[in-house]
Amino acid sequence: MHAHKNKFIMKKYQKEIDDWFKKNKWQYWRPLSILARLYEECGEFAREVNHLYGEKKKKKNEISKKIEEEMGDIVFTLMCFANSQGIDLGKAVKKSINKVKKRDKDRFK
Repeated sequence: MHAHKNKFIMKKYQKEIDDWFKKNKWQYWRPLSILARLYEECGEFAREVNHLYGEKKKKKNEISKKIEEEMGDIVFTLMCFANSQGIDLGKAVKKSINKVKKRDKDRFK
């Protein structure tokens, strides 16, 4: 998929979240609260990866979650942060991709 389409998709999802918040008359949390939520979601993601690929396996009574679900929670939380700060995540991701491509163009040859 081309970068411009990815950027549009990110913008579309950010708008969907923002419209949903406005419809429900919700305010975004303060930045530090969203950051705490992001770290919580990253911890849940790390836990799932550790259960699948690490030595610490799930207990028999633990509910199994999919890594995809945890990644979605992280992206959703980032979108909430971005919306609360007026940041276009599509542009942000494109800038990061360009930076890495330039920085690492000869790195792994």
